[in-house]
Order: sequence, then C-alpha cells, then structure tokens
Amino acid sequence: STDLTSTVGYDSIIQHLNDGRKNCKEFEDFLKERAIIEEKYGKELINLSKKKPCGQTELNTLKRSLDVFKQQIDNVGQSHIQLAQTLREEAKKMEEFREKQKLHRKKIELIMDAIHKNRNLQYKKTMEVKQTSCCLLPYGSMLLTSTSLSHFWQLFLKLAQTKSALEDSDRSYQQNVTTLEKIREEWQNEHIKACEFFETQECERINYFRNAVWLHVNQLSQDCVQNDEKYEEIRKSLEMCSIEKDIDFFVNLRKTGNLAPAPVVYENYYNTQRNATPVRSPVPVPISRRGPLPTPTSAPGEPDYATVDGYSLI
Repeated sequence: STDLTSTVGYDSIIQHLNDGRKNCKEFEDFLKERAIIEEKYGKELINLSKKKPCGQTELNTLKRSLDVFKQQIDNVGQSHIQLAQTLREEAKKMEEFREKQKLHRKKIELIMDAIHKNRNLQYKKTMEVKQTSCCLLPYGSMLLTSTSLSHFWQLFLKLAQTKSALEDSDRSYQQNVTTLEKIREEWQNEHIKACEFFETQECERINYFRNAVWLHVNQLSQDCVQNDEKYEEIRKSLEMCSIEKDIDFFVNLRKTGNLAPAPVVYENYYNTQRNATPVRSPVPVPISRRGPLPTPTSAPGEPDYATVDGYSLI
C-alpha cells in the first residue's frame, strides 16, 4: 500500500496463513474420525469371527476352509485396528507440523507487530512536528509585518522567540523525518524478510499437506491389498475343499458296518405239522457303494461352487 501506516497486505498474508493452518486442522480431524471408524469396524469384525458360529458342525475339508475363513476375517479386523493406529499417528504428525509452524511464525509476527507500532508512532510524531512548523511560519511572518513603534521591542522579542521556536521546530521536523525514514527502511526490510519466511512456510505447508493426503490414500490402498491377500487365502482354502472327500469322511466316521440287516423270518410256533419244511435263513448281502455323487447345481445367476476363474489379485 502507498499508505505508510497501512497493514492491509500484511494482514491479508496472516489471514491466509491462518486459513492454511485451519485447513490442516480439518484434515487432522478427518484422520482422527476415520481412525475411530476403522477401529470400531475392526473390533466388530473380530467379535463377529469369534462369537458368531459359522458351520461349526461341518467336517473335514469344508470345516478347514471355514476355519481359515474365520481366521482371515479376524486378521482383516486386526488390520483395520492397525490402520486406525496408523491414522492416529499421521494425525499426530500433522498436529506437530501445525504447532511447529505456528511457533516459528509467532516469532516473526512479534517482530512485525513491534516494528509496525514503532513506525506508526514515529509517523504520527513526525506529522505533529510538521504541523507545528507549518503553523509557526505564518505567525512569524505576521509579526514581521506588524511593526508599530509602540510595540517594536515587544514584537522584536516575540520575533526572536518565534524565530528560535521555528528553527527548533524545523530541526525537530527534519530529525523526525530522518528517523522515520530509517524506521521505514527497517520496516520494509523486515517486511520483505517476513514475506519470504511466510512464503517458505506456505510452500512447506502445501507440500506437507499434499504428501499427507497422498500417504493417507496409499495407506488405504495398502490396507485393501492386504485384505485382498487374506481373502485370497480363503479362496485357496475353498479350492482345496472336496465334496467327495467330505462325503467319504462322513461315511467312514459314522459308518456302523458293511452288511445290511437280514430279513425277519417267519417261525410257526402254533402248528408244527403244517410247516414241516424249515425256512432257510437268508444270507446277509453286502452293501455295495452307491453310484457317483450328484453334480451340485446352481440357481440361475449364482456362481458355480468354488469357482475362482477370472479372478486377478490387484
């Protein structure tokens, strides 16, 4: 500004820096809230995997697949809890960055506030002395023109006093102008230094803020990749699930023998003469293994059992 005492430009810079600090605080609060959500979600997943039954009476390979499924869901929950802790650490780093910039900027602002106050006081003082000099000059001229003999000596004395006061005022005015110029140069130099410092801080803030958001997105992506690796373990386990093996396992576990019960034979205890021919006991027939297992069918729109074709790990 052309006004020496104006701080409009400086105030605009300070306001912008404060807004930048506020924006960093908003992102910091966002990370904290996201951490709360991730932690709650992780704990809910862990509780679900531990407390909720999921095929607890299954046998053999499918049981192992379901055990892997629950374990990996638990691991996913642990990952979300770890992500929550990571987000809190990043929020803490952002807070430390904001406070460090605030502390460094406060030193510069104190220097600038002091030099602004000194500049304005000197400017005010200089203008007052200038005004005094301007007022004394016409008064001295008036005394020179009012030369009546009766008041000659009085006027002469007043003229001498006025001339002395005028010279003193002029010297004071010159000194104040000189002092003001030194202060103005000092203020201008400090103002330039402050602007350069603020510009450096703003560059650091934008760079830090951008990197913080970038890092946050990378952390979320990494969490998704890790979760997908855990889900891949479930898919691999399900690939090892065999319908044939599970059926055979159940049969072998629960089987009671390989002979069918013999037919019940009629025995006549009432009239032995009517049924003299004895009835031979039937020979137990071994049970043959039934035919091949039926092929599982899926309803329209449902995926085939244990199909993972076409899947690609990100």
